[in-house]
Amino acid sequence: MKWIRFTLETHTDAVDILSYMLDEIGVEGIEIEDHIPLTEEEKRQMYVDILPDPEENDGSAKVHFYMEPEKCNPDTVIMQVQNIFQEIKSYTNIGKGTVSLSETEDKDWVNNWKTFFKPFRAADNVVIKPTWETTNVEDYAPEKDVVVEIDPGIAFGTGTHETTKLCIQALSQWGCKDKRIFDIGCGSGILAIAALKLGASFACATDIDEVAVDVAGENMEINGLKPEQYQLYAGDLIENVAKDHSYTFSAPTATERSVNGKKLSELAGGGYDIVTANILADVIIPLSAVVRPHMAENGIFISSGIIDEKADEVETALLQNGFTILEKTSIKEWVCFVCK
Repeated sequence: MKWIRFTLETHTDAVDILSYMLDEIGVEGIEIEDHIPLTEEEKRQMYVDILPDPEENDGSAKVHFYMEPEKCNPDTVIMQVQNIFQEIKSYTNIGKGTVSLSETEDKDWVNNWKTFFKPFRAADNVVIKPTWETTNVEDYAPEKDVVVEIDPGIAFGTGTHETTKLCIQALSQWGCKDKRIFDIGCGSGILAIAALKLGASFACATDIDEVAVDVAGENMEINGLKPEQYQLYAGDLIENVAKDHSYTFSAPTATERSVNGKKLSELAGGGYDIVTANILADVIIPLSAVVRPHMAENGIFISSGIIDEKADEVETALLQNGFTILEKTSIKEWVCFVCK
């Protein structure tokens, strides 16, 4: 099905009143493009750190809305929008105040992204493969490569993000053979699965998001891993701990399926040879204060999800909590620490 896409070039000052007046002429929803920085409250709801917008906020904005060709007269709609601009320009900045139209096709946005998710090499001996693709990677060698099959659903973790690659490369480099793994913030389960396929004897994986834990369990099964090889929990390990740190992320409200921080810590237990946390800097900072009891005497802590502008804060927290930095690696703007 095809849709007519109307694009209004305007100013951010006019967006709210435009939204109201477009609703009055029958527009059921709008899409807004602008460069207004996120507020601190909005950042608290984010799962990951985001890169700064490369474009400064100049006040410009685009408002898009869509209509079915059979149910609208484009010329009439354009005239209505122009009349709105004329009406409001006396008391608000309308910017360019222009309207244009284009044609777009209806797409399956839930699954359309799969077209771009192809098998790739995440480390020298680790290949990530979507469940719907065949293993087709240059230099693929079945005798040395492990293949991790992933269907992330709506959970974070396809392996394509730089931070996930950094963690997988660290797991490969430092070795997982016969080791116990604790993956905090597991998302799709990709790190725990990679570790198990690299020879780990057991993996415990947790996430604050129950949906992510369900997805991780499905991916464990897809990869042929046995239930006795892993344990999954939903819960927030730093609940009631992060208040003394710069923890800004607001975790989802706990439900009867999830457990609180103290209970999760008890369930997870200790003695892990490798702990991984591919989350974000503002979570890793307080996590560094409570993760040590879960680690074996000579265990290592692999942390990423860290944007470079916050790397110094994370490093300071790690050192203050008694860790020794063994390695610091980066890809583009993202950083990974390996410490003990």
